[in-house]
Amino acid sequence: MIDIVASGVLFDMDGTLVDSTSVVEGAWSRFGAQHDIAPSTILAFSHGRQTIDTVQHFLPDLPYAEQRRLADELVADEVENTHGIIEIPGAAAFLGRLVDAGVPVALVTSAPRDLALNRMRAAGVTVPESVVTSEDVEQGKPHPDGYVRGAALLGLRAEDCVAFEDAPAGLQSAIASGATTVVVGELDADVTVGLARVHGFDGIEVTAEGAAFRLRG
Repeated sequence: MIDIVASGVLFDMDGTLVDSTSVVEGAWSRFGAQHDIAPSTILAFSHGRQTIDTVQHFLPDLPYAEQRRLADELVADEVENTHGIIEIPGAAAFLGRLVDAGVPVALVTSAPRDLALNRMRAAGVTVPESVVTSEDVEQGKPHPDGYVRGAALLGLRAEDCVAFEDAPAGLQSAIASGATTVVVGELDADVTVGLARVHGFDGIEVTAEGAAFRLRG
């Protein structure tokens, strides 16, 4: 249950608006097999982070040019593969309700722009006008830069926004930005303690609350 008043809404993408589990797990499983790293170990770290950050974490001794090449190959493979990508329950309709109510909305993702746009379209979720991708920030999640920038694109402070996130790195990023943070899904970790939680977006109502908006559901 949530009952939050805010001036804008910030969304993560993978695991928050879009379920791309099969694509992501396939890409990192192939990477793990090539480099003798257990896929489960990679996935435990990678979720919510930029691809280059994960490659550098697991292959720190490679020259940067080779790390970059591997990351670019992973992203290119994922951009082309949209099979099985679906929306998180109620995501498309909830975004529609927000837009209809005049709520400022931004997407804040660790994915590159092409990958983000392809996945949103594949899931049938409308891309907000304001988008922050990996190309737009110097430091990716868990740093707060993305959420701070997303709020600024809406003409707001992050503290005036609510952020929806599903991954530890993303939740750390949203919390550090000052945004009111809501967990999407089942994650149970230290970072989720005390946070509101939703398991989908069906039934979340959007109403005007003075100069702001109330999300209740």
